[in-house]
Amino acid sequence: MTRITGRDPATGRSLAVTVGDGRIAAIDPGPAGEAAWLSAGLVDLQVNGFAGIDLNGGDLQPDAVARLAAVLRANGVTTFLPTLITASEASITAALAAIAAARAADPLVAHAIPAVHVEGPHISPEDGPRGAHPRDQVRPPDLAEFERWQAACGGLVGLVTLSPHDEAAPDYIRTLAARGVHVAIGHTDASPAQIAAAVEAGAVLSTHLGNGIAATLPRHPNPIWSQLAEDRLTASFIADGHHLPAEVFKAMLRAKGPDRAVLVSDAAALGGLPPGLYDQPIGGRVELTADGRLGVAGTPFLAGAARPLKQDVALAIEMAGISLADALRLATLNPGRFLGGRGVLAVGAPADLICFRWAPGERDLAIDTVLVLGEERP
Repeated sequence: MTRITGRDPATGRSLAVTVGDGRIAAIDPGPAGEAAWLSAGLVDLQVNGFAGIDLNGGDLQPDAVARLAAVLRANGVTTFLPTLITASEASITAALAAIAAARAADPLVAHAIPAVHVEGPHISPEDGPRGAHPRDQVRPPDLAEFERWQAACGGLVGLVTLSPHDEAAPDYIRTLAARGVHVAIGHTDASPAQIAAAVEAGAVLSTHLGNGIAATLPRHPNPIWSQLAEDRLTASFIADGHHLPAEVFKAMLRAKGPDRAVLVSDAAALGGLPPGLYDQPIGGRVELTADGRLGVAGTPFLAGAARPLKQDVALAIEMAGISLADALRLATLNPGRFLGGRGVLAVGAPADLICFRWAPGERDLAIDTVLVLGEERP
């Protein structure tokens, strides 16, 4: 049995968590004077890369996937979905195979990666909603292609982001949902009727709502209003201080409520690297600034996200005026619901836990200890 102590973010009281056989066995009052906070490990549904590791750069190798899992774990993320963006089918299937191989080689990696998120290639081809995805690889939904994805990775694809503007989308969504695959709406210029049809077919998420959309929209209706108003959609948000202004994030969070909102990092390979100019296979010449903004060099346009999820949690507190406990919920319990119940601090749950230091006004969680399945990991 292992015992870990820390303060409950919801109450401030000290907790002592006992773990055994990889799960939480008991939660009791902890010692007085505890300084660190204790939480379930962070859950990130959208990671494109980090610390120089690029899942979408081509020629992905299993060891790179394992290194990514390790660096994310050091940043408090105990569960994540590797995210593959719009590319050729050959590129997507090769990356899926590499992720599957990494899981097969290491049980710790397999635990960290319960599924894969494929973001595209079935998105809007238009400038604006397409974002940085390559236009020449955008294509309509194709169930035969999806089956080839699954064949390449042993059925690991568990989340697909698409735009429901295509007439084939409802049937495609219905089929994936029936197979237990979550479908998200994103990078879209779909009409309210098309969004409603997607939800009726089984779509359950909005991917980084407010981003991956046209810069100029009708006042109403538009795809943001349609998704905000749809109670059957949980929305993910990038709370990095760059993708959404604070007042926009705050208003969207209020509209969705605490149960239907999720924080994602959407981190790119340059996240965690020193500020400077970089040349990337997607986005070309980009600049990473000291405040964590990743943009196309010499332009006002973003080129991805660069902050780890732990910083987004801290920034969400500041941007939306919410509590530490509420911000953590957006990065643990809520995303964990889409992964079979990860991100829970409760008896019987997987003993994936983090101890960290944070004080009001700080823009980061300082991770002290990470437990995965009850064992401390570097």
